[in-house]
Amino acid sequence: MTTINHKRRVALKSGGSLAVITAAISAGVLPVNAFAADWNKAAFDAKTLNDVLKAMGGSAAEKSGDIVITAPDIAENGAVVPVAVASKIPNTQSISILVEKNPSSLAAEFDILPGTEANVGTRVKMGQSSNVHAVVKAGGKYYVATKEIKVTLGGCGG
Repeated sequence: MTTINHKRRVALKSGGSLAVITAAISAGVLPVNAFAADWNKAAFDAKTLNDVLKAMGGSAAEKSGDIVITAPDIAENGAVVPVAVASKIPNTQSISILVEKNPSSLAAEFDILPGTEANVGTRVKMGQSSNVHAVVKAGGKYYVATKEIKVTLGGCGG
């Protein structure tokens, strides 16, 4: 009998969540495409910084001191490396995080809406010690900052 009550609770919670999401979409609070966002497959398949830039529509990135990467110098576990990027460049449109020696360089891409603070954070997987690049698109131009992170225990199967 306990199993039946547990299954009933799970079903009610799931149904309630679905009802809330449906109501939010119907009211226009939650856009329909929130669950099917467009993504740049070519950029995520690219292997180098230059290839990622080309796939994103750029040709070169200028080094910038207005981009701050906050990440550990030494990551004890490459499976979960915290990386945060803040941009002080006016009109920042997007922030991308690339891990140079990963099989797919582009680890994350964030669109920055006008009027919001250009500050993002995530956790990335790193198979080995590598440079991490933060690429910022602002005013149609690309800017980059780089930080080396040493990994003591690989996160990509090693």
